[in-house]
Amino acid sequence: MRDAMWIYAIFILLWSEAWSQDAEKNQNTSANSNTTTPFKYTVDRRTTFNLGSDADLTCSDKTLNETIYVIWKIDLKYKDCKISFSNDGRSIDSCNDGKSLQNTSSDKSYLHIPNFSNDDVGIYKCEIAYRGGGETYKIDVSITVPPTISAWLERKDNMVVAVCKAERGKPAASITWSHMENLTAGEHVIDSNGFFTVESRQELPEGMNPENLSCVIRHPYWREEKILVPEHGKGAEWIAQQKGFNLWAGYGLWLPILIVVVIFVLLIGLLCYFAQKKLMLRQCQQSNTSPSKSPPVEDVEEVEPYASYVQRVNSIYNSSADLFT
Repeated sequence: MRDAMWIYAIFILLWSEAWSQDAEKNQNTSANSNTTTPFKYTVDRRTTFNLGSDADLTCSDKTLNETIYVIWKIDLKYKDCKISFSNDGRSIDSCNDGKSLQNTSSDKSYLHIPNFSNDDVGIYKCEIAYRGGGETYKIDVSITVPPTISAWLERKDNMVVAVCKAERGKPAASITWSHMENLTAGEHVIDSNGFFTVESRQELPEGMNPENLSCVIRHPYWREEKILVPEHGKGAEWIAQQKGFNLWAGYGLWLPILIVVVIFVLLIGLLCYFAQKKLMLRQCQQSNTSPSKSPPVEDVEEVEPYASYVQRVNSIYNSSADLFT
């Protein structure tokens, strides 16, 4: 009887241990089914977009049916923001600048950036979770901006200098000269927004025709290089000298002095002319306003009685004189 009880106790102990092991195994299996593998880090990427273009950034090739959530963390120059969505319908957009999450025709998610500008340059981090795992991406996004280009000729001492300039480009442009030797490298100037200005200067050999010279500008924004011929906008008198029409030659400083004297004499002459015209006009006005004096006209009616009276007095006087003679 005692042996039977020991057998029964051993059986209960073995059964309870087996049950606990099965329960722990089931719990571990359930826990593993409810968790995903750790996120794997993807190597950093770099990409560049042209100014004004529509930019699209892809985080993963997983479809929406496989995706649990996607989070874009954007670190820009002037702000940090976040755009995300999850398969339960929740979404976040703290950027509020036109960026949005969109889907391709194959139902894959991507970040759309319309009208890409310098304000969109920054670091874009994407975190995506899907069934069975997750990935993290870090994309360094920059911009390509075409420079404003110009070329001209100017004076330096007794030389003619050709200047070629590419302003406010990103990245810096490359400038070379055609039909020239001993090229001078352009100087880079960076402004506050990270744009580049490149300027290259070349002294023209004596007797060289500037029309045979051109500068070649290359930039990633353009498919083809830009070729400019320096214009005669600056140092025009020195360009005329190269062609044999230098107006200053032989005169030195006397020519500008002579020009100043001529202009001064012309001004004095104009002032005298207008002063004389003004004086003549004033005299004419005075002559028109003062009436001419005409001799007084005696009244005929008043003169005639006086004449008849004098005639009568004379006749009487004559008659009296005849009596005494």
